Amino acid sequence: MPEAQLPALVAAAEPAVAATPPLTLRLADGGRFGSIRRPQVAWAGLDGDVDLLVALAGRLSVVARELGLPVEERPFRPHLTLGRWRPGRPGDGSLTDRLAGYRGPEWRVSEVRLEESRLGQAPTYEVVGSWPLADGP
Repeated sequence: MPEAQLPALVAAAEPAVAATPPLTLRLADGGRFGSIRRPQVAWAGLDGDVDLLVALAGRLSVVARELGLPVEERPFRPHLTLGRWRPGRPGDGSLTDRLAGYRGPEWRVSEVRLEESRLGQAPTYEVVGSWPLADGP
């Protein structure tokens, strides 16, 4: 994203986030993106207030589009990425099947953060904006 658009994104995201009450989520089940023979990403799913999270993602997508930023067209699938298989290397795509039926402890989400990631040998992440949810702290 162009650095010049960051202040506008931070300002426009605030009302989109403010419309969201605190969420209760937990990790649940798991899966992979890619086929069992050519897995790409291992993930854990989410359970709880997922509908509210999806609605928030939709509002944030609208904000980004209005600023002319690229937004993925595929539906938002809330998950936690656990790892990636390296392209062209053998991988056990059934690994995530072991998460079937898993239900982790619940946690309360009371804030949304926008982070800038700098990938490389030692990835770094910087918070460039944060907003409390509707009745969060």
